[in-house]
Amino acid sequence: MSMIRDLRAVVRPSSRPTLRKETTPAYDTTRDPATPSAIVDCAVYRDGTRVESDKPLGPQEAMRQVRRDGGFVWIGLHEPNEAEFAGIANVFGLHPLAVEDAVQAHQRPKLERYDDSLFTVFKTIHYVEHDRLTANSEVVETGEVMCFTGRDFFITVRHGGQGSLRALRHRLQDDPELLAKGPSAVLHAIADHVVDGYLAVADAVQDDIDEVETEVFSPGRGGGVSRGVDSARIYQLKREVLEFKRAVAPLLRPMQLLSERPMRLIDPDIQKYFRDVADHVARVHEQVVGFDELLNSILQANLAQASVAQNEDMRKITAWAAIIAVPTMVCGVYGMNFEYMPEIHWRYGYPVVMAVTAVLCLGIHRTLKRNGWL
Repeated sequence: MSMIRDLRAVVRPSSRPTLRKETTPAYDTTRDPATPSAIVDCAVYRDGTRVESDKPLGPQEAMRQVRRDGGFVWIGLHEPNEAEFAGIANVFGLHPLAVEDAVQAHQRPKLERYDDSLFTVFKTIHYVEHDRLTANSEVVETGEVMCFTGRDFFITVRHGGQGSLRALRHRLQDDPELLAKGPSAVLHAIADHVVDGYLAVADAVQDDIDEVETEVFSPGRGGGVSRGVDSARIYQLKREVLEFKRAVAPLLRPMQLLSERPMRLIDPDIQKYFRDVADHVARVHEQVVGFDELLNSILQANLAQASVAQNEDMRKITAWAAIIAVPTMVCGVYGMNFEYMPEIHWRYGYPVVMAVTAVLCLGIHRTLKRNGWL
């Protein structure tokens, strides 16, 4: 049970930030020109502890140490090109199809099994802060983390400006008992880290949807029907939710496989923890699907409210046209300039006609207002 608590402490750190002095510097490519510049960090771990070195290790040297003394090597890369990744692929015997996917990026989340390795693709999601949602607001920003898991190596290839794994590496290094489980422990930590990010983004997107929903269904001026909000804002939020859904939905099956199907590259003690990750992915997927359906309803309600508001405007215009029609008709009759019109020479004709016109207009106005047309 102590290992379970330690695992949860590593992959779900406290929300309160802590200051720590980094004992292991980031990989400095200027000190090893023969090593690809895309490498962020390269380290050998033995018995859960990082093996210190006088100079930064290259992939070949790190692999030689692992094959000679045991342990595993963890290499982190950021947006490598084909030439930079070719040497690493040769050293670790990575499958060409997986290498092509890792270099080109823009892959859907998936899990692929090869003879001596697992290739896993995760979509990272970052919530973009904004003061107010507009028709051009970017709500979520995506990146990718691709993982090669082998018997004695673990390689991460990251694309995009978000989703740095440096802090996660340090937290794992602070728990040697967990890191001693090998590459599968790192794979679980990354999966849990990515999915926890989904949960945080889902909560933030929920706030945006609540804000739009409140605006759509809030009473209009004077307590009347709301005229809705800009439909482009709702549609933009729906597009961002769709991008979120594309990152979450394909990950359901890979997490189920990692949690349910025995794999020789996954430590049995670690595999059971993938169930928790799979549950969280399923939960986020249900939320995102709910967001999509709710936005559809909000968009339809917004369009219906706009239609109702237009109908109200047309009814008011029609009502006033009916009122104005009475004096228009009277003026039209007496403007025909017939010579024999009895009322023209009657002394009280003008005030009587004006009074009758006013009474008719007031009567029509009262009737229309009582029926809700005014």
